Amino acid sequence: MSAASKITAWAIWVIAAAIGLHGMWLRFTTGHLAAGYTSYVPWGLWVAGYIYFIGLSAGAFLLSSLVCVFGVRRLELIARLTLATAAITLALALITIWFDLGHAGRFWETFTRPQFHSMMAWMVWLYTAYLIVILAELYYALRNELTPSQKRRLATLGALGVPLAVAFHGGVGALFATVGARPVWHTAVYPIIFLNGALLSGGALITAIVAFLWPRRDSQWRDALQLLGKIVLGLLAFDVILEISEYLVPMWYGIGGEYHLLRNVLLGPQWYVFWLIHVTLGVVIPGLILWRGRGAAPIGGAAALIAVTYLAVRIELVVPGLVRSPLPGLAQAYQSARLSFHYSPTFFEWEILIGVVALGVGLFYLVWKLLPLVPVGSASEARS
Repeated sequence: MSAASKITAWAIWVIAAAIGLHGMWLRFTTGHLAAGYTSYVPWGLWVAGYIYFIGLSAGAFLLSSLVCVFGVRRLELIARLTLATAAITLALALITIWFDLGHAGRFWETFTRPQFHSMMAWMVWLYTAYLIVILAELYYALRNELTPSQKRRLATLGALGVPLAVAFHGGVGALFATVGARPVWHTAVYPIIFLNGALLSGGALITAIVAFLWPRRDSQWRDALQLLGKIVLGLLAFDVILEISEYLVPMWYGIGGEYHLLRNVLLGPQWYVFWLIHVTLGVVIPGLILWRGRGAAPIGGAAALIAVTYLAVRIELVVPGLVRSPLPGLAQAYQSARLSFHYSPTFFEWEILIGVVALGVGLFYLVWKLLPLVPVGSASEARS
């Protein structure tokens, strides 16, 4: 990276961090007053950001299991990177949802007074176990030489982490699916949609990092990058199939509560989020590039597009289920600015999300510089 590029990158990061700090100051001094959601729409951008980061974490971790559990040697050089990325993005997810809590200081009560009939309580306990497994696995993975017993421990931890990652992210989908009052969420396919979305977005993020930041451009790197590109393309194709099923089945006859909600996604006031950001930038363009591209820049660029625009998919999962009254006439029964079914994220909400992203970039930079994420043989190059 040239000196000018480094200065530009640092300037962008400083601006993003400053924006985030301003948003956090507003959050701690004014609460949720500047947020765009209402009493009828209690979830918005921050919940979408939370499941977005959770998906990145689960997807990155499940990629590491291809090496640690299933022995895919072509991806061995990225095992440390995937584990570190999984830990960082999990932290970002928990920070994002912490800002969304009405009483953020009471989060610890999930541990001291859990209600295990609540899907949310299970999520917190699964996150904790998952983070412990990631850190333990990273502890062994960062060693240059492993004894046979340490290799067995690493494989055991990876095998334990796979069902944990599947359980907690599939459980996030189940959290939405069990809300019977919201027909657009109340479907058995949601846990599968969440899992595949995690694999796709997390895999795309890792692919972009490997394509643009990896210091050693050798045959092993090219082979791993080609395989990652094929994995992401396959997951993208499966995600399209799932999304077609999600939309086509309830909309076929044009009846039911979910029909109107999904139609609003496709043709409503924010149609561009679906058609331009998600479909065009997140599916069609990267899909064509991955289908035809062979170089690092095309594969990395396509993967970056998927990873970034997948936030739009998460927004489409959260918001449409809340912006339509579950009871006819409820919107007209009481008149108040806070009693509305309209939602659009405010700049304040974006400030928080931008700040969380800046925090994640800063954490990744420190981890990339301080830990040997690149296998032995190119450590000196990684620090240059």
